[in-house]
Amino acid sequence: MIAFIYDKTFEGLLTAVFDAYVRKSFPNVLLAEGEPLPLFCEETVTIYSDKKKADRVWKGLEKKVSKLSLSGLTVSWLSELPEVDMLLFRYIRKALDHSKSIELNFGDPDVLQISKVWKKVSNERLRIMQFLRFQKALDGTYFSAVEPIYNVLPLVLPYLNDRFGDQKWLIYDMRREYGYYYDLKETIEVRFEQKEEHLLSGFLNESLMDKDEKLFQQMWKEYFKTIAIKERINPKLHRQHMPARFWKYMTEKQ
Repeated sequence: MIAFIYDKTFEGLLTAVFDAYVRKSFPNVLLAEGEPLPLFCEETVTIYSDKKKADRVWKGLEKKVSKLSLSGLTVSWLSELPEVDMLLFRYIRKALDHSKSIELNFGDPDVLQISKVWKKVSNERLRIMQFLRFQKALDGTYFSAVEPIYNVLPLVLPYLNDRFGDQKWLIYDMRREYGYYYDLKETIEVRFEQKEEHLLSGFLNESLMDKDEKLFQQMWKEYFKTIAIKERINPKLHRQHMPARFWKYMTEKQ
């Protein structure tokens, strides 16, 4: 059994593919530095991320699969599911080795599994776009806390930049403890060593809110209650369309 040890980045994964072909030996498992080795591991290989190597693998993939399927690989990577890197490694190897495109060969278990992961992550992206709620701060910045199952914030950015390009905003992933800030000019990734209360609770306290924010929140709650028809309340259907895990950071559910 061969274990490749790498930095758990997508660039590192592509580098691992390149080095495997150079070595003419392929890993049975991909591990991060410090992870326990599997039983009966005969060899370990440390992979050092190399942009040139990663680019060569990517260019090779561009000749083998469509741009849509390439996007599916990067989207699947953001799932952060256990062993998704090994799944992607096998898919990439098959794509490079076959003379014809494998992207529609759903009889292959790896191709089928990638399509399922891709769909799950894409659906989570849509849910975040539907259910995120902004709160306006004193300085005019709109703040939103989210807690997605998968690491979809990078996939939501094009929507946010297009839809909210005329205002400053900060969207923060509570689970992964990072976010993106847009200052009307550019969008940058942000992390905080010391977290203020709103980065722990997901809500601005009244001292940080814009003077009209509390009023707008109350009006939104009243509107939400008013449009509900008591006789037609269907909790099961409501949860299907608006999963309960999103309620935590939704103003109307507070």
